[in-house]
This record gives sequence, C-alpha cells and structure tokens, in this order.
Amino acid sequence: MSILIVDDNPVNLIIIEKILKSEGYRDCITASSAHELYKLLGIVSGEPAEMPVDLILMDMMMPEIDGLAACRRIHQEERLRDIPIIIVTALGDSNKLAEALDAGAMDYVMKPINKVELMARIRVALRLKYEKDWHIERDRRIRNELDLAKQVQRSVLGQPVDNEIIRITANYYPSFELAGDMYSWYRIDDHRYGVILLDMMGHGISSSLVCMFISSVLQDTITRLVDPELVINELNRYMNQLYSLEHFIHYYFTAIYLVIDTHRKTIEYVNAGHPPGLVVYKDGSSVQLDKGSCAVGFFEQIEIQKDRIEYCDNARIFLFTDGLLEAVEKQGGDLHTQLTSAVTGDLAEAMDRILPEEDRGNQQDDMCMVLIETV
Repeated sequence: MSILIVDDNPVNLIIIEKILKSEGYRDCITASSAHELYKLLGIVSGEPAEMPVDLILMDMMMPEIDGLAACRRIHQEERLRDIPIIIVTALGDSNKLAEALDAGAMDYVMKPINKVELMARIRVALRLKYEKDWHIERDRRIRNELDLAKQVQRSVLGQPVDNEIIRITANYYPSFELAGDMYSWYRIDDHRYGVILLDMMGHGISSSLVCMFISSVLQDTITRLVDPELVINELNRYMNQLYSLEHFIHYYFTAIYLVIDTHRKTIEYVNAGHPPGLVVYKDGSSVQLDKGSCAVGFFEQIEIQKDRIEYCDNARIFLFTDGLLEAVEKQGGDLHTQLTSAVTGDLAEAMDRILPEEDRGNQQDDMCMVLIETV
C-alpha cells in the first residue's frame, strides 16, 4: 500500500510520514512540490508512474502550483483518475474546501493534524480505492470473458458453402456483443442439405447461452432426423428442458428450417414463427416460406405443419431475421419486393441494395440474411 505525501514544508512531511509508519503504512513516498509530484507520477514525461500510488496526501498551499491546480492536472490523466486525493490544509474557508472537492479531491484534513482523524480518513479512502479497483478488475475479466464468448459464438455459425450443386452464404450484423441470431447448415447426403436460421429471444449473455445450447445439439438433430417436422419437434423438446418453473421463464426462438434436395429439386420446410423466407426464380416470380408452427419453446407440445415446394434451376432462397425486416421497413422499403428483384448478384450486393451500409449501424436488433443458391 503506497501513499504519496506532497508538502513544501519538510517538517510536515516528517510528521505525516512518521504518523503513517507508526500505523503500519511503511511504503511512503514524499514530494516537496507539485513539480516533483508530476515527475513521480510520470505526468511530465508521459510515462507510467515510477511506482504504483494508492493514495495522495496533498498540501493545499504550495508555491508555483498549489494543491487545487495539482488535483486538476492529475485528473486530466485517465490512468491517474482513480487515485484518491486527500487535501491537507490550514485554511478553514468552506469555499476553498468545496473548490478542492470539485477539483477532484476525495476528502480533506485540517491542520494542525489530528492523528485519529487523519488515519480514519485514510482508511476510508483506501477502502473505497480497493473496492473501486476490485470492480475495475472484475469488469476487465467480464469483458475478456465476453470477448471469448463472442468468438466461440461466431465459431459455430455456418461457414460459406460453394460446390457443384449449391452455394450458401450469410451476412450478419449483431446489435450487441453477444447476439441472439444463429444460422447453420449441414450436408445430409450427396444431394441434400439441412439449413436453419433462428432468432433467440432477447440479447446478451442469456440468449447467447441458449444459442450455444441449441448449437450443441443442432448437427446431431438435423443429420439424424432430417425431416423438418421431426427436427423442430426435437428442438422444442430441448427448449422445454430450460423452462424454469420457479421463475416462470420460457426461453424460445423463432426459426425457419428447410431441407433442400438438389436431385429432386424440392424444398421441405417448417417456419416456426419466423419471418417468411422467399424463393425467387429467374423470371422474378417468388414463393413465400410461411407455413409451420408457433415459436420453438413456447409450449411443451406444438402443432407443426410441414410444407413442400418444387423449384427450378438457379433458384435463390432468402432467409432473414425480423431485425433486417424492421430495419428495411423503417427506411420506407419493402423487403420482399426488393428481394424479388434480386435475381442476380451475390449476397453483399443484395444487402447493399436492400439496406445501405450507413443504415446498418445503431440497430436495435440483430440483422441477418442467408442466401441459398441452387446451381
């Protein structure tokens, strides 16, 4: 525990240092002026302090640079703002004392110094400093853990597919560090792919954890069951395992899951409370993917209606979350109309036409779009 004592009077320095050492604070540093203080704190050089400082005892009246000016200068340095400063003064002027507190001092002690009062104020200041440091360190750890969680969450998202039968890509614009949208696709056999896009309730840590829980079972569920009705029913069973009777919390997500058969040129799908996907053909005609069920996780048992459509060569299938739909509507556009005209071009070009880059910031919800192109 390092305490820096600043006073232009050497007798005061000796007295305060002796008091502190008698109370067990052995690590004391002394400075006879604000210039010397600045040097010790690395303010002049711009380098880190010569040694860590936990508390500053500062004389109010010093030549050239007084305690008020020194307080203000210290608080201009972001790395030093959390060091508590106690002003030591012989002045009883309440206006001056208020000015010292406004300048950044935490507390003050009147001269002649009362040992009991001085130590009590030091203990309070150091306790507050310890608590503040603890919160700063905790926040740092939380930020690191959130960064790791974000990396893990991004790692489970589907990677682009581009082969002789199909192309699958996605554009994703999360509104928070940890988001609630997720997309995945799996090759079932030589000519079938299972593709899912889901939008979890809420944002942040809770929705991210539920997303990770679902991602852990997705591949097995899709490749084992395949059929959209069976897959959605199984995911609903998993989501009901998270139901908290004590807190009456239902975790749920909307989703659209489809199986594309490139040999038979069919799409079987279930839309579970999700914005309708869109199949766009070369001639500009389109079919909405809007049949299915309620959101996954709302009820223990859900009625599911699977649908099946046929497509021709070079069909483009657009799946998207409600964040994108709402963002386009906010700009006065109609997403389905814009997608119907997007019969050529890659996903990035389509996104630029639908929602320019400058309109994608500060959104209130995650925005995601998946493009599936049959070859």
